[in-house]
Amino acid sequence: MAPTQQRPTLHEGGYHRYVTRSSAADVRKKAEHADARLRPFLARVGIPLLRISVGVVFLWFGLLKIFDVSPVSGLVAKTIYWFDPDLAVPALGAVEVFVGLCLLAGRLMRLALPLLVLQMAGTFLVLVLLPEVAFRDGNPLLLTVEGEFVIKNLVLFSAALVIGSRLAPLGQGGTGSA
Repeated sequence: MAPTQQRPTLHEGGYHRYVTRSSAADVRKKAEHADARLRPFLARVGIPLLRISVGVVFLWFGLLKIFDVSPVSGLVAKTIYWFDPDLAVPALGAVEVFVGLCLLAGRLMRLALPLLVLQMAGTFLVLVLLPEVAFRDGNPLLLTVEGEFVIKNLVLFSAALVIGSRLAPLGQGGTGSA
């Protein structure tokens, strides 16, 4: 380790005071130590918190659809126009509640995650079937509020992939629980 350097500095009162300066190697060593302590904690809590967060979102949004108070019910009805919205929107909400409860409980993940991925894929239909609703002036770079709502689902889709990647393999005792 390099010896600590002391340099005089001028302060407000006009006097000099010696200030200890750490070398770049000392700072790097401290950062590596902090990183070594933080990473195991993040590895332990990151995926469960991600699973629970996505579960809360699905449970909440699903309940809003079931109780017909979701701000996106109209958008869902316009997007999947070939289904009766009075049946399709609450049914979609029930699927979302199921997925949310599975994620919160950490159970039936091998059933819940594919349903989540299918539901997320369905949300992207808005971009194809209703581009006038998703994009301003037909420009795919200028999203509307609805377009932003759809595009943010990329994060939920990716979260499902990460959660699924951490499930134990079926042949090695994996039951679909997280």
